[in-house]
Amino acid sequence: MTVGAESPLDDEKVKEALRLVIDPELGYNIVDLGLVYAVLVNDGGVVNIVMTTTTRGCPATTFMKEGARDAAWNVPGVEFVDVTLTYEPPWSPQKMSIDAKRHLRIGDDGDW
Repeated sequence: MTVGAESPLDDEKVKEALRLVIDPELGYNIVDLGLVYAVLVNDGGVVNIVMTTTTRGCPATTFMKEGARDAAWNVPGVEFVDVTLTYEPPWSPQKMSIDAKRHLRIGDDGDW
């Protein structure tokens, strides 16, 4: 490997970039909130992101979709980004990381 050469594009690099996208209502990143269901890195630098929002009709939907798209575009090697919004399965606090639950003071049992 050449010094200074970048390692190949993978889903973890994109997920790290997506952690910069903060849900404006909850004040935490969309990955640890469990809003990102899938990140697929395909040949040619094509990235597909499947995500959701905490509720249907969330007023921040466009903001978060555009944020995910823009964050992924900033990862070296990404040539195209497609963000798909889904509500299946529905989001729940159980999808959150332990750190996000602690930040929002949610118990492991889902109690707020």
